Amino acid sequence: MLKSSGYRAVIEPDRWVPGAYTLVVDGTPQSHVNLDDPTQLFFEYVQRMGIVIDRLGLPGEPITAVHLGAGALTLPRYIEATRPGSRQQVIELESDLVDLVRSALPWSRQASIRLRYGDAREVLTRLPNGLLGAVDLVIVDVFSGARTPAHVTSAEFYQSIVPLLSVDGIVLVNVADGPGLAFARGQSATLGSAVEHVAALAEPNILKGRRFGNVVLVGSRTPLPLDWLPRLLAGGPHPSKILTGRELKDWTAGAPVVTDSTAVASPLPSASVFRTRP
Repeated sequence: MLKSSGYRAVIEPDRWVPGAYTLVVDGTPQSHVNLDDPTQLFFEYVQRMGIVIDRLGLPGEPITAVHLGAGALTLPRYIEATRPGSRQQVIELESDLVDLVRSALPWSRQASIRLRYGDAREVLTRLPNGLLGAVDLVIVDVFSGARTPAHVTSAEFYQSIVPLLSVDGIVLVNVADGPGLAFARGQSATLGSAVEHVAALAEPNILKGRRFGNVVLVGSRTPLPLDWLPRLLAGGPHPSKILTGRELKDWTAGAPVVTDSTAVASPLPSASVFRTRP
């Protein structure tokens, strides 16, 4: 049991992929890691994040990244494998979760990955001054069980990230939502209140609000490096779509910007969303 939340966290071997494991918290699969090949990304939304990360700067070029939410450190491992020498900060509330992952799924000692413990929003205000204006990538993937806490969904929260970003720095946000996508569209509007350029990535049926799933939001103060992204996304292995410009505005239309006074946690998925066959 995790001390802060009281949730049960377990690490289960992937019965289909030797050397791979899934971190499950409160019955929700939160991370998948292949120790033999950290470049293998299993969850579909994480694959989309990886595609965007690959578009940053030059191929293989080290970056500076801040991860809000640790999980099993899937993306920090991916960045270290694909961009050796990257500087990475990982912020996680549950220190005993990291201890579990470190013990069962250790990562390279050579990786420049610094762990910081505490609430993501609060720790953001205590990061070293040297990171101001120097971060190429901020990943927001904060969950308490199956829900994103309200205080990391507001305009004030996103505005606190902006000073960290380099000129071309981007924010990647994992948003889980269900039919109608009121929460996801609100997050798109809210991220857009903090940075000028925003895109949304997901499977077409999810973007149409037909079923519960993950929408990846991408935000930046400068035009996003997404020229080749539609072709990559359409190619699969799980074909998806990217919304930008007018299409994104139409998708977001009518969604209010979320503030600290109006923020709510992301919707709770039904039990069937994560139910697996024995």
